[in-house]
Amino acid sequence: MESATLHFLSQLAENNNREWFQENRGRYDEAKADMEKLVGYLISEVGKFQDLGNLQVKECLLRINRDIRFSKNKAPYKNNLAAGIGPGGKSSGKVDYYIQIQPGDQTFLGGGMWETTPEQLARFRQEVDYNAEELKVIIEEKEFRTFFPEIHGDTLKTTPKGYPKDHPEIELLKRKQLFFVHRFTDKEVASRDFGKTIVKGIQLLKPFADYMNYVLYEQPAEH
Repeated sequence: MESATLHFLSQLAENNNREWFQENRGRYDEAKADMEKLVGYLISEVGKFQDLGNLQVKECLLRINRDIRFSKNKAPYKNNLAAGIGPGGKSSGKVDYYIQIQPGDQTFLGGGMWETTPEQLARFRQEVDYNAEELKVIIEEKEFRTFFPEIHGDTLKTTPKGYPKDHPEIELLKRKQLFFVHRFTDKEVASRDFGKTIVKGIQLLKPFADYMNYVLYEQPAEH
């Protein structure tokens, strides 16, 4: 990524209003083009080890405009550029590879269980209860956890209904979200190898994404 892209986003965070944005529209267009170049590269490289179909860059990019209808924060723009890369793009509804470019060393690659229905959460818990080892082998693998040291997401304060308090996998069963994150410094984002590092991260994340997509979307509700 160009350092100018990070600089633009940093200034946007300080001047988050439509007047400033319109005055700097050309800089935004350049930053967007920089993001499109990165996403195009990622689609090409990820497509070598995962079938992405005929995925297009525009299907992956998220809008910079914020939905402020139900938010107390009325700032019209996000202070980041983001994309969801996976079969079907950002709107697939499935677990994909999410990359967010944000200055202040806040850029990250992540993926996992985030917005689930009660039925999907029940499927996840059923699978953990039935065979937690399959998931644990993936997320406790040394290289995976070294690259993705952060786990994000909400956890129940109490034991989920239908499971004993002393269940050996109670901490996994209590999770409502399970999202792994790798953060990048601004220096890393501006480096020549940034794209290659993201591809490496996606390769590590793929078994987890495949597992979650199967459990949440493909597997029958009952074994």
